[in-house]
Amino acid sequence: MLPPAYPDRAAWGTATPLRAWQAAALDKYFAEQPRDFLAVATPGAGKTTFALTAAAELLSRRVIERVTVVAPTEHLKTQWAEAAARAGIPIDPTYSGKKGPTSKDYVGVAVTYAGVAANPLALRIRTERFKTLVILDEVHHAGDALSWGESVREAFEPAHRRLALTGTPFRSDVNPIPFVRYANGGDGIPRSEADYTYGYAHALADHVVRPVLFMAYSGEMQWRTRAGDEIAARLGEPLTKDLTQQALRTALDPGGAWMPSVLAAADKRLTEVRRHVPDAGGLVIASDQESARAYAGLMKTITGERPVVVLSDEKLASKRIAQFSEGDQRWMVAVRMVSEGVDVPRLAVGVWATTTATPLYFAQAVGRFVRARKRGETASVFLPSVPNLLGFASEMELQRDHVLGRRINDDGDIFAAEDQLLAQANAEEGASDDELGSFEAMGSEARFDRVLYDGGEFGHEGEVHVGSEEEMDFLGIPGLLEADQVRDLLRLRQSERRKQQDRQRATSSTPEDVQRDVERDVSTHEQLAVLRRELNGLVAAWNHRTGQPHGVTHSALRKECGGPAAAAATATQLQQRIDTIRTWAAQRRSS
Repeated sequence: MLPPAYPDRAAWGTATPLRAWQAAALDKYFAEQPRDFLAVATPGAGKTTFALTAAAELLSRRVIERVTVVAPTEHLKTQWAEAAARAGIPIDPTYSGKKGPTSKDYVGVAVTYAGVAANPLALRIRTERFKTLVILDEVHHAGDALSWGESVREAFEPAHRRLALTGTPFRSDVNPIPFVRYANGGDGIPRSEADYTYGYAHALADHVVRPVLFMAYSGEMQWRTRAGDEIAARLGEPLTKDLTQQALRTALDPGGAWMPSVLAAADKRLTEVRRHVPDAGGLVIASDQESARAYAGLMKTITGERPVVVLSDEKLASKRIAQFSEGDQRWMVAVRMVSEGVDVPRLAVGVWATTTATPLYFAQAVGRFVRARKRGETASVFLPSVPNLLGFASEMELQRDHVLGRRINDDGDIFAAEDQLLAQANAEEGASDDELGSFEAMGSEARFDRVLYDGGEFGHEGEVHVGSEEEMDFLGIPGLLEADQVRDLLRLRQSERRKQQDRQRATSSTPEDVQRDVERDVSTHEQLAVLRRELNGLVAAWNHRTGQPHGVTHSALRKECGGPAAAAATATQLQQRIDTIRTWAAQRRSS
């Protein structure tokens, strides 16, 4: 006879105390006893503990006999096996369909999505032989390719129970994710439906995850195109898509001045955090192996300590991540390996040094820094001032469902599936100089731009020099603060700096002071440029939140506030539009 359908929470087989959301999700799961269950929980919330607690209980009731975990990477297979062992569930992370049966000492196996695609029949036979619970970790990967989705469906269709997990906003795609329920929205487009959702905003309020401060850096960039044209542009100013990408690549060039300046600033921030959290670590997320090695060299020059370098094709990559997680080294530089699911709880400072900029990858990467170990820890991520990255940073709390019938491009822009082939053909026919790889970075410099936190922006009037007192106002924020304390301190430091500047202007008496005031008054264009940049950043964030085109938002602001286009608006008119769109964002967050 099976135990009661609704278990005593104290009997659940885990040595780890359950968080409130985990207990609530388990309550729902065991009350409903579904065959398929999708849990969406923000990175760092504890999806693994939730799933293994459910698995242990199902095993103890004899509802299931075996467990199969499907994970995105080889490293995560081992991580799942280690976590399962702590929950009393022995899992073989080396299983392969070609090797045949595993030892009878194992209750389950761990495989990758690629491994499932390589031999779905072997896993189907294993699933049919036993009453099996299949845990699909980061299940959105089953929608990455049609073959992966078909293989997952073929292998695990006979499963007795299936538990799907994700901590990443779903993309829009044409491939349905197996065993995920879809329902038509008001626009007639099918969207995924989660059985339990626990978002970042909720987790932050529960002190389950850390608050994240995004430190944005801009600056002047110079590069040469294939045609030999030399271009100069400011990172953070409104640019075309191609110019933005080229400016970003220039900033990330290890031979320029931007990366050393930002790495040094990030290390200063890490030093401040380590005053309160002695083992706090930092991570530089690089685009490729050559850049990763170069960044490691720069960081050694800055800190005197060689960072841990993790490259995706190295056999010792997983071991190096584990050693860094358990040690107290300051920095790790990684290419692709540290994206999602990888558990390095002591990571507290990150540097975004990759040209990859999709909502999916951003959520995966930032998720490495938000795992809270004790109350009050904060995380800091250093970003280039690129519109889409600033938009993602402003939308940390936004939840996305998987949308069928549409694809998403590398900038996070959604377009109809039937337009995909045409867009691809156009891109191939009219490939830009940048896409052809003919690009030469000539020089760069970094400027501290702003801090993004909790949907708001904080900074000084205009950009400030790296290493200045104004920059240290924000780099020196204590590393152990509650979320509301972070917000209050940011506002206080910004207010104090403005008051100090006002006092300096009011007491100017020397000829030099008078001349500076005159120059400040004359350079009204600088003030307007700052306001336009802030407005454009907020409009970009609104685009990522609502999907509304930038031009439509600017028109709506003009209609509500009055005045000409932004290029001809006065400072007062620009500030009014900034205040208005901030009000819209606050109302949307509270609704």
